[in-house]
Amino acid sequence: MSLKCIEQHRSFEGEQRKYSHYSKVLQCDMKFSIYLPSNKEKKKIPLIWWLSGLTCTDDNFSQKSGFQRLAEKHQVAVIMPDTSPRGEHVSD
Repeated sequence: MSLKCIEQHRSFEGEQRKYSHYSKVLQCDMKFSIYLPSNKEKKKIPLIWWLSGLTCTDDNFSQKSGFQRLAEKHQVAVIMPDTSPRGEHVSD
């Protein structure tokens, strides 16, 4: 799997990033966002997986919730995969 960083922004001393990759299983490009806290002490940090609702993308939570401030404060990474359905069997 090849990851392509398509967005990267500083946020509350950490970084908000967005990646794209091709899924062989789904046969399409998929995206996910991740917040990486500053981790100034270079310790292992916990990771939270945020799964949005059926019709949401990774952008909904990462752009509207403001979670980055708390993730930085508590030194927690948060990953947000795009959970929207894909494929021909899914109605438009």
